[in-house]
Amino acid sequence: MRIGLNLPHYGSLTSPEAVAGVSRAAEALGYDSLWTGDRILAPVRPSDRYPGGDGTMPAEMATYLDPLTALTFAAAGTSRIRLGTSTLNAPWYPPVLLARTLTTLDVLSGGRLDVGLGLGWLRDEYTATGVPWPGRGARLDETLDVLEAIWDAEVVAHEGPRFRVPPSRIMPKPLQRPRPPILLAGLTPQATTRIARRADGWLAVGLPLPYLGSLWQKIRTEAEAYGRDPGTLRMVQRLNPRLTDSPADPARVPATGTLRQLADYAKAAGADEVFIDLTLTVTTEEQMLDLAGRFLDLMRAG
Repeated sequence: MRIGLNLPHYGSLTSPEAVAGVSRAAEALGYDSLWTGDRILAPVRPSDRYPGGDGTMPAEMATYLDPLTALTFAAAGTSRIRLGTSTLNAPWYPPVLLARTLTTLDVLSGGRLDVGLGLGWLRDEYTATGVPWPGRGARLDETLDVLEAIWDAEVVAHEGPRFRVPPSRIMPKPLQRPRPPILLAGLTPQATTRIARRADGWLAVGLPLPYLGSLWQKIRTEAEAYGRDPGTLRMVQRLNPRLTDSPADPARVPATGTLRQLADYAKAAGADEVFIDLTLTVTTEEQMLDLAGRFLDLMRAG
């Protein structure tokens, strides 16, 4: 299992020193990957409930650095560790510009990018970006079409219901060929079908283990029905707990619990890669790196 760490790019640790320091330290500790999420605002009167806890968005999410800029900053101070988004909300971005930014990150990092895309859950963010909430799934599908065309074709051309790219040469191409891995998020039948049909893997979250396993099996079975080898798909799971000193009710893990409870859950989940987001627990870089080191030790232990 590969093990990753969320960058301190939101909450109280949004400083260049923390992003650079945690990136370098994570690589030195032996972490396999660094990850960022995507949030643009914290509404005073939210249109939707936060999908976790009591439905209230964590206060830490009111401060958020741009995910791709933060990863590029991290890339400059590292050489091996992979860089991923979980999850970049693709419908907010014009796909040609998104392709350019993702390609730039892949090139400047030496081919270390994992492109994790999703739809988000907050209608207020669609309002703020001027993107319609209805039809967001179809918009994601067409965005993927444009990304793949730009990354693959010598002469790019696209004619779709939302986007048009005149025949053009768009360079450079990503270092990873034929393209960086594309991971998709989602729990709905439409989302799992999209993953099975065209993604390299699933961006999972902390779910009860039986439900997690059933969704993953559904994706794999459906991928096989599309003529794909399910063994080539990856599950990458994000855990963003509020850690406790004393053991929590097992029914509340992985939303909360001790570091050992989180590690035990991660080992049992069966993901190909798991990454932990410590932002809801820590307030200093030193705390983050201490917990990150202890989590890695627990995950490596038999």
